[in-house]
Amino acid sequence: MPRTDSSVHPLSIKSALVIDDHPLYCDALAATMESAFNTRRIRMATSLAEALQQLRLRFSPDLIMLDLNLPDASGLSAFLKIKEKTPEIPVIVISAMTSQGIIQSVLSAGAAGFIPKDIGRESFYKAMHDIWNGKTYVPPGYTMPARTPAASDLSLEAISRKIAHLSHQQTRILGLICEGMPNKLIAYELQLAEATVKAHITALLRRLGVHNRTQAAMLVREVSIRHSLQ
Repeated sequence: MPRTDSSVHPLSIKSALVIDDHPLYCDALAATMESAFNTRRIRMATSLAEALQQLRLRFSPDLIMLDLNLPDASGLSAFLKIKEKTPEIPVIVISAMTSQGIIQSVLSAGAAGFIPKDIGRESFYKAMHDIWNGKTYVPPGYTMPARTPAASDLSLEAISRKIAHLSHQQTRILGLICEGMPNKLIAYELQLAEATVKAHITALLRRLGVHNRTQAAMLVREVSIRHSLQ
């Protein structure tokens, strides 16, 4: 009986960047890549900031494997920042959150594929082969839309792009705003003058196209993966 595993068509992937906030999952995925695809140069990051730092160190992997649920990113913002930095490198989203809306959003934004975290070994091999051969992998049961994305989907991507283009300091302040912190506590937390915090907030509100802190927090909630599944 013929074998159906990846040894039938050996695939060699020389280098990869794995981005996931769970170090143990990073290690497991790296080990799988090394054993299955002979990947020798693997770097790992547990946050968006770490991933961007790896890419700034002139590391140009053959592919990037990204979990959306990172501590310093919301919704699609991590994907968009990574893709902007490395437009020619395929970015594969690997996530435990597999709603139709999430999958459609990442594919519309340009992901090379969406692989669920609970995928079996043989299915993972097939997914990687499909992606490497230029196909877009989607999990079983997902139906590719025959129409153009709905207005709400485009809105989700547009909002994510705005958040992705905030500066590092503005992103930190926005996160503290979402936690309900007043300006004085934000200034204390970040060791900044309160006037500096106010200036950052004014700038980030302008970039997001909102008028106040409450609206900014609502935008983040709208693109948050956790809230989109509720």
